[in-house]
Amino acid sequence: MTLVLDSFYLIVDNAAWVRRLVPLGVKLVQLRIKGESDTAIARQIREAKICCEQHSAQLVVNDYWQLAIAEGCTFVHLGQEDLASADLAAIRKAGIRLGVSTHDHTELDQALSAGPDYVALGPIFPTVLKQMPWASQGLNRITEWKQLIGEIPLVAIGGLTVDRVPGVLAAGADSAAVVTDILRHPDPEQQTRRWITSTRAIV
Repeated sequence: MTLVLDSFYLIVDNAAWVRRLVPLGVKLVQLRIKGESDTAIARQIREAKICCEQHSAQLVVNDYWQLAIAEGCTFVHLGQEDLASADLAAIRKAGIRLGVSTHDHTELDQALSAGPDYVALGPIFPTVLKQMPWASQGLNRITEWKQLIGEIPLVAIGGLTVDRVPGVLAAGADSAAVVTDILRHPDPEQQTRRWITSTRAIV
C-alpha cells in the first residue's frame, strides 16, 4: 500500500520544538538532532514520540535508526552516508518505514535500491541552513524525480517558503519540508499555522 504523507513536513532540531509546534496541528515532523550523546538523543526521541502520539502526528527520526528501534518508533530518515552503513534488514524487521535523501541520479538509484517509503529531493532553492555541494534543484527537477519514482511519495526540501509551496506541490512533490522558514521566523507558531493552512488548502 502506497504511503500517504501530509503535504506539510516540519523538521526540527530538538524535542522542545515538537512540544511547541505539533499541538498546533502538525501531522508530520522529523526530529533531526546533531552533536549530542546517544543518551540525550534517546531522551529527546522519547519526549517527541509521546507528544506526537498525543496529537496523532507521525514522528520521523533522522539518522539514529538504532535508537529509533530501541524507542519503538515507526519511521526513520537516512541521508546517503547513513543509508550505506545502516542495517536495512533490522530496520524493516522492526516495522519501521524509511525515507531517504537524494541530490542526484546516482543517489536516487541508491535510495530506490533500499525500497524507501519516500524519497526526498533537495535543495530545491538556495538554503541558509547549511553549506551544500549541490546546486539548487529547481521545480523542473521535482517533476523529473516524480516521473522516475512513480507512486513513491516525493518530499521536496531546501529553501521552501509558504509563497513557494504552491509551485513545489504543483511540480509533483507530495510533501514540502521546512526548517528555517519556521524555526528562524519571529513568530514560529503563527508561521506554522500559515504553513498548515496553505498546504492543506492546496491538497
